[in-house]
Amino acid sequence: MPSFRACLRKLKISYFPVFTALFLMPTGILLSNAAGHGSANTQEGAPPPQSPEPRRQEPQAQQPQAPVSKYDKAIFLNAIPNDQLAFLNQFVGMPSGDVVRDKQFRKLMKSVIPDPMFHYGWDMPLANALDIVLKGSPQPVQMRDGRYVMVSGRSGPYLAGRGFIWIDMHDGVALGGFYFHPTNGEPTPSVTVFSRQVKEESIGLSQLPPTFAEDLSRWSRELNVPPVTTRYFIGGISKKILLEHDEDYCAPLDEATAPPENDCEQMNADAADVDMNAASYLDQTHYATNATAWMITAPDQIAWIQLRDNTCRVGPNPLGCHIRMTRERTHVIIRRNPVPHLPHGSS
Repeated sequence: MPSFRACLRKLKISYFPVFTALFLMPTGILLSNAAGHGSANTQEGAPPPQSPEPRRQEPQAQQPQAPVSKYDKAIFLNAIPNDQLAFLNQFVGMPSGDVVRDKQFRKLMKSVIPDPMFHYGWDMPLANALDIVLKGSPQPVQMRDGRYVMVSGRSGPYLAGRGFIWIDMHDGVALGGFYFHPTNGEPTPSVTVFSRQVKEESIGLSQLPPTFAEDLSRWSRELNVPPVTTRYFIGGISKKILLEHDEDYCAPLDEATAPPENDCEQMNADAADVDMNAASYLDQTHYATNATAWMITAPDQIAWIQLRDNTCRVGPNPLGCHIRMTRERTHVIIRRNPVPHLPHGSS
């Protein structure tokens, strides 16, 4: 059977323009979900077909090394003064469910958590969703190095909801995370990291504090969050954007615990696929924080996937080619309709 490139030569069509046109095609169209604010546990009708999902990883799989840090404290606006965080010392070792009822801590949460609507089963403020999974949590409040505090819980009564608040008492920065299994049409499961202090229009894990990336990885292991999971970020601009996987699953901190090379490279490929699918969904839903719509993979995206697979199949490093092309495609999607950016210091 003739190759794809051979067919193009036979038809006297330039390969590069065709490749470029396919690469820059829009990724899909959107079908609104008629269920609206209904129960998270039921959906009327079957979802439309989607592009093949990446291979699902078991929670016990190798966790990645934190990526090479590009962290810049300047992206965190309005740092919290140290003297306003000293009260956290008294909570170390206490159940997280008790701490979230404290008035001082609730005031801190309000300064950290963005206020847009969030879809956890139905629309609610993001702070309410976090309350649900932290309330009654027996997980002890953890502190390490005398400055990094983690308050976490897995008490979500549905959709495997779990979450955390993370604070660096020294630098006055704070982030949170929320994991669950959406049933509203978006890629599932997903982790949404958030911070009112950050107003970037695109972000990767390497741009966040390295200690946060380490604690996020540890939290994921302890609460059985799959290592390759759709990741979003909600910041002060009240839009949901992609939190890109820029860590390397083939570069563990301890080489003795490294998975087989083929396994870790497959995880890197799966992470690239997850990011591309998430970017497509966010593009189609205009970065809404509470989007409820099924993503349909359009013919042009199917054609691009076929082109990528055909291109990479004949090369010396198929998985490496797959990862590179998929990440490039993800960046094309992100740049096509960029998120509106608020200048640093604006409210």
